[in-house]
Amino acid sequence: MVAFIGEYSSKVDDKGRLVFPAAFRAAMAGESDMRFVIKKDLFAPCLEMYTYGQWEEQSGEVKASLDLTFNRKHAMFWREYMRDRDIVEPDAKFGRISISRKLLDSISVDKEVVFSGNDFKIEIWAREAFEASKLSHDDFIAIAESLSQK
Repeated sequence: MVAFIGEYSSKVDDKGRLVFPAAFRAAMAGESDMRFVIKKDLFAPCLEMYTYGQWEEQSGEVKASLDLTFNRKHAMFWREYMRDRDIVEPDAKFGRISISRKLLDSISVDKEVVFSGNDFKIEIWAREAFEASKLSHDDFIAIAESLSQK
């Protein structure tokens, strides 16, 4: 499994294309499938970007926990869960990806984004939102301490 680490900036052109970070492309070097699934994060103002294989695994786990045939709420949840997804693949020549304007607008991207490697996924943030989301050192320590008490 590929692990994505690091933070990289990119500018969005008028067609919604971004240069996918070279370090992330290098991490995928041995992979035969270079497709990614991009979706809006449920809790934060960012996009989540999964390798296609990781997406299949994650969505398979979610689907397996649902009764899509006889439970209306499960069916409605699944429909919404699958809504507004982009499948992208970096182009071979420039390493660019195209993200729909709808997804970019959902996180208020104007011109600059940050690709943030988060191990099994990549988060895509509007630069300003990424900077604003940073926890203070004290808050980070408090969360770390609360997690260690489990």
